[in-house]
Amino acid sequence: MKQEYSVTIPELGITIATGSIARQANGAVTISKGETTVFVSATAAEGLRSPDQDFFPLTVDYREKFAAAGRFPGGYFKREGKPSEKEILTSRLCDRPLRPLFPEGFLNEVQVIGLLLSTDLQNETDVLMVNGASAALLCSDIPWNGPIGAVRVGEINGEFVINPTNEQMQSTTLDLIYVGNERDMMMIEGSADQIADERFVAALEFAHAAIQPIIAAQRQLASQYAKAKREFALVIADPAVFAICEEVATTNDALANAVYQEKKQDREKAVTAVKANALAAANDKLGEGKFDPRHISIAFEKLQERVYRQTILNGGNRADGRAFDTLRPISAETDVLPRVHGSALFRRGETQALVIATLGTSKDAQELDGLTGGPKSKTFILHYNFPPFSVGECGRFGSPGRREIGHGALAERSLLPVLPPEDVFPYSIRLSSEIMESNGSTSMASVCGGTLALMDAGVPITAPVAGISCGLVTEEKDGLIARHVILTDIIGAEDHFGDMDFKICGTLKGITGFQLDLKIHGLPIAIAREAIARNKIARDRILEIITDAKSAPSTEIKPSAPRIHQMQIPPDKIGALIGPGGKNIKRITEFSGCQVDINEDDSGRLLVFATNSESLQRAIHEINIITAQIEVGKTYKGIVRSIKEFGCFVECLPGQEGLVHVSELADFRVNKVEDVCKLGDEIIVKCVGVEERSGKVRLSRRAAIAEKEGRAYEPKPHSGDGGSHDRGSRSGDRGDRGGRGDRGDRGRRR
Repeated sequence: MKQEYSVTIPELGITIATGSIARQANGAVTISKGETTVFVSATAAEGLRSPDQDFFPLTVDYREKFAAAGRFPGGYFKREGKPSEKEILTSRLCDRPLRPLFPEGFLNEVQVIGLLLSTDLQNETDVLMVNGASAALLCSDIPWNGPIGAVRVGEINGEFVINPTNEQMQSTTLDLIYVGNERDMMMIEGSADQIADERFVAALEFAHAAIQPIIAAQRQLASQYAKAKREFALVIADPAVFAICEEVATTNDALANAVYQEKKQDREKAVTAVKANALAAANDKLGEGKFDPRHISIAFEKLQERVYRQTILNGGNRADGRAFDTLRPISAETDVLPRVHGSALFRRGETQALVIATLGTSKDAQELDGLTGGPKSKTFILHYNFPPFSVGECGRFGSPGRREIGHGALAERSLLPVLPPEDVFPYSIRLSSEIMESNGSTSMASVCGGTLALMDAGVPITAPVAGISCGLVTEEKDGLIARHVILTDIIGAEDHFGDMDFKICGTLKGITGFQLDLKIHGLPIAIAREAIARNKIARDRILEIITDAKSAPSTEIKPSAPRIHQMQIPPDKIGALIGPGGKNIKRITEFSGCQVDINEDDSGRLLVFATNSESLQRAIHEINIITAQIEVGKTYKGIVRSIKEFGCFVECLPGQEGLVHVSELADFRVNKVEDVCKLGDEIIVKCVGVEERSGKVRLSRRAAIAEKEGRAYEPKPHSGDGGSHDRGSRSGDRGDRGGRGDRGDRGRRR
C-alpha cells in the first residue's frame, strides 16, 4: 500500500506512513514491522457531548481483523465479535501514556482507533499501536503534547533485546513495555523472572535510549505532513465561581479539615458538605441559574488537589496521618472458606481482597486465539472482580470492564513466575480475586492474597510474592521537577490527586511484575530509581507479614480438590491403551469418571485426573490391566487362545500371550493338550521366563499348581517348537493415536 509520506527507522525495522488513506480523520497512519501492519486513526469531536460535561472522554480501541492472518472468524456469522482480552489490554496500554499529554481543560471527545491489517505471526502489535497512536495525534490538528515512543525489551542469555519476536519471547526472562518522551519515561508495564532491582533500572535506561529514534522519526514525519493545531475552547472554572469556592474552602480550613480524616467515607461526606456550602454561597452572590453548576465541581477538583499536594510538600502530612514511607495496617489469613481448594483474605487499610484458588485438569486450561502468534493456551488464570459495594456505591454489576481485565492481567503476570512447571504440578489453576473493600491498590492486594490462596491450595510456589504501589507529588519550576515526595502505599485520593501510581510486585529475590501510570509529562530515571528502592523496602515488609500468616505451601491439597496421579507406562503400550479409534481410553474414562492425558512426546507419561480417590484407583487399575507387562514369577488367570501340538498359548494380560509347553501343563505326562484344556478355557499359569532378546514368554500351569499347594516346582527340559513360539511376544495394536489431547509444552506454564 503506497503512502504519500513515510519514514523508516532502520535500526528497528519500523516504517510509519501517512497521507493517502483515511484522510477525513484528523490524523491517520500505518505502522509496519516485518509483514505486520497496524492502521491507527485519531479523531476529535467538534464540540462537547453535552453542556454539563465535566470530564475528558478519550477512548482508545484496538481491534484485530481475522483477515490480517488469512483466517475466517469462528461462529455462525463469520464476523469479528466482542474484543478479546488481548485487544482490551492493548487498548489500555495505549490509552495510559496518551491521556496526560492532552491540555488541561480540553474536554472534546477524542477517539483513537487501531486496526490490525496484516500479521506475520512473529512481530507483536501492542508497541506498534502505541507508536502509531502517537504519530497519528502528532500529525493531526488535535492539541496534544507528544510525541512518545514505545519499545518492548526482553532479556535473553543476559543480554537486553529490543522488540523480541514471539519466538524469542519463549526464551526471555523479562517482558518490559517502555513508553517515554525525549527526556523521561511515561509508562511501563510487564513482568520478569525475579529480576534484581538494579538490573531492572538498567533495562529502563536501555529502553529509554531505544525509543529516541522512534520519536525522531515521528517528528520527521510531522514536519513533512503535520496539520496546524486547531484552537479548541477549554473548559475551566469561571474565575468568579472559583473565587467563591476558594473562600468557602479556606474559611476556618474547611476543606483541609474535611480532607484530613482517617476514613475514606468520612472524607468524602465532609468534602461533599463543603461543596454544598460553596454552591449555596455562589447562588447567593451570583444568583441562582446565573452560573454553570459544573464549575463548582471543576473548582473543587483544583482546590482538593492543592490541599493534598501543598500539605504533603510543605507540611509533611498525609490525609490519613501516616509518614511518607509507612504502610497502612495489614492483616492476612488463609483457609477462610470451606469446600474451596484454597482461600485467603488480605487487608491493607481500607483495601480488602478475598482470593479463592481453584485447581482443575488440563481440560480447564484457557484457550487463546493467538491471531498474532504466541501461546495457544494458558493453565494459570487470575480473574479480578470489582463490585460497586467495595466503594460503598450502587452501580453497574455484571461482566468485567476494561479496568477489571487490566488489573487481573497485572496480578496474573506478577504471580506466574513463581508457579511450578506443569510437569511438577500438572493442574490448571484459577484465582478469583473478589474486592470486598477498596481504597487504593486493589490489584496489589490481589497479588498478596493470591500468594496466600495458592499456598493454602497446596500449590508449591517457589517463593511468596508481594506487591505495593508508590505515589508521587511534585512541584515544577521552569518545566522541570524542582521538588518531589514519594509516598509508600497510596490511598485512592493520593492516586487521584497525585502524579504517579507505580506498582511493583516481587519476591525477596527480585521483581516479577510492574506497572507505572503518570499524570505528569514524564518521570526522570533518578526519581524512578528512588521509587523502586522505596517499593523494595515496603515489599519485603509485606512478605514478612505474608510468611507469618502462611510460612510455606500446604503439603497436601484440600479434600475437595481433584486428584492427579502421574504414571509411567512402556511407550510401546500407548497404542494398546488408546485402542482402535480410541476405544480403550474412552471406556476407561467413562467407567471411572476420570480424565486421562497422554503426553505428546511418546515418553509413556500419563496424567490421571479424578474428583475422588475411588475413581482414581479404578482408573489406575484399568490402565494397569492394559499396560502391564507379564513378569517372571507372577501368577495369572489366563484364557487359552490357541492350541498347538507342542502346547497352548494363553493370554495373561490384554494382548499379551505366552506359551505353556505340553510338559508344563500337568505333573503327569500329557499326550494331547486337549486332555487338560480346550480353546477358551480359563487356566491358572505362572510366568517362568521371558527371553531377553526375543521377548518370548514361557508359562507353566504345573508351577502355578505347585505354588498353590505349597510344593516346590522343578522345571522339565523340553525341545523348542520349531519357530512357532514367536507368538509369545505378541502385543495389541497401537490403535488410532488421534484420541490424545494436545497439551503442548508441558514444562512451562503460560
